[in-house]
Amino acid sequence: MTEIAYLSATDIAARIRDRRLGCVDVLEHLLDRVERHNPGLNAIVVLDVERARARAEAADAALARGDVWRPLHGVPMTFKESYDMEGLPTTWGLPEFADRRARQDSTVVRRMRAAGAVPFGKTNVPVLLADWQSYNPVYGSTNNPWDVTRTPGGSSGGSAAALAAGLTGLEAGSDIGASIRNPAHYCGVYGHKPTYGIVPMRGHALPGVLSAADISVVGPLARSAADLEVALDAMAGADGLDADCWRLEMPEDARSDPREFRVAVMLTDRNCAQDDTLTSKLQDTVDALARLGVTVSDTARPDFDTTESHRLYIQLLRAATSARLGDADLEQQRRIAAEAAPEDHGYVPMVARAVTQGHRDWLRAHERRTHLREAWAAFFGEWDLLLCPTAASTAFPHQQKGLRHERTIPINGRPEPTVDQLFWAGLSSVVYLPSTVVPVGAARDGLPCGLQIIAGHGRDKTALAFARMMEMQYGGFVAPSGYS
Repeated sequence: MTEIAYLSATDIAARIRDRRLGCVDVLEHLLDRVERHNPGLNAIVVLDVERARARAEAADAALARGDVWRPLHGVPMTFKESYDMEGLPTTWGLPEFADRRARQDSTVVRRMRAAGAVPFGKTNVPVLLADWQSYNPVYGSTNNPWDVTRTPGGSSGGSAAALAAGLTGLEAGSDIGASIRNPAHYCGVYGHKPTYGIVPMRGHALPGVLSAADISVVGPLARSAADLEVALDAMAGADGLDADCWRLEMPEDARSDPREFRVAVMLTDRNCAQDDTLTSKLQDTVDALARLGVTVSDTARPDFDTTESHRLYIQLLRAATSARLGDADLEQQRRIAAEAAPEDHGYVPMVARAVTQGHRDWLRAHERRTHLREAWAAFFGEWDLLLCPTAASTAFPHQQKGLRHERTIPINGRPEPTVDQLFWAGLSSVVYLPSTVVPVGAARDGLPCGLQIIAGHGRDKTALAFARMMEMQYGGFVAPSGYS
């Protein structure tokens, strides 16, 4: 039965429809695995067993009547803890919300139920979803299934760890600073950050917040490229007031021949020190793609300065997250900004200026972003995709002391600032572009790594088509050992 745990969601759904698997049987198999393997990982932190069993039984009964609940009929799945699920806690890792219960499902949860999925739990996050590790005072720490001494990533770390260990069939995460992409890379699974705005954020927010944050998106994680596309189709589309006036029509992309794709490659940049172990594995992947017939350029780039793009991302990112700051923290940031030299572009002064900027400053930054978006659009007029890293290294050891911006990670044997990795997060995020992370195997250190695929605005299906091609030609998800 172990192989069931590592099937893709689309494979599980197909076997259920063909009566080779029962919905209850699949759910019980995963619940048994959660009982055996989750204590060592702490990936799934909330279970909703009785409701899941009732829904799985209903799914089996519906199928017996010839009633198929759309593409994910009977597939057990979990959701990142930050999604509202009726009757379950939504804490974002904050003790003050430990007793809070959601009164209704978020839009994404509701849509995944409508697609036939069987939700059975929630997965761990860092406090306020603000780390590339997943630990908090409510639920504790999540470990990476490939090496439990290392982070699974964040903030969708529980999501990626649960998928990699075969504890769930599908996942939904969120991303403003690589929070889908980073865990997918560290745990060796697939993740997709959608084009900004195409998947509704309603029900993925702190209590009382209805407006969507700038840059932030929600999207799927999975064990196959096909799963990402099925999940994205289920999640995406207008919601609420928007549903009265517009409809989403994402351009399809049916290409499957490597020779049909033109891609640019950018594996290093001066804004982020890159570990040679990771870079060499990604270069091997690119070389293999070229041998398959993909047209590859190591020099094609959008026409902008990457340092300016990165600084703009920090400005807009920290403006977007500044609403979470308390009054005392805001005053401290004002002091830091006032004391810093204007030419000081260190991370701390950049953040201080970002969270205290005036609206006029933000409007000017947004105008600069709009010019960047046009530069990217011109680039994608000639090239299908840009391939790049997701992070600076493979998964790093747990390190939970001090503030994130004070920590370092080992890069080629030297300590480098952890926050430098925001460069790879922001390259596509600041301009609202879709990005897919595809697992490409283990690096020399034995840890998994993923390749980030950036596509043009609204061209999510092009990134996913390339991911499907890579999976077919190059291979995809590989399970870590020790979870049989």
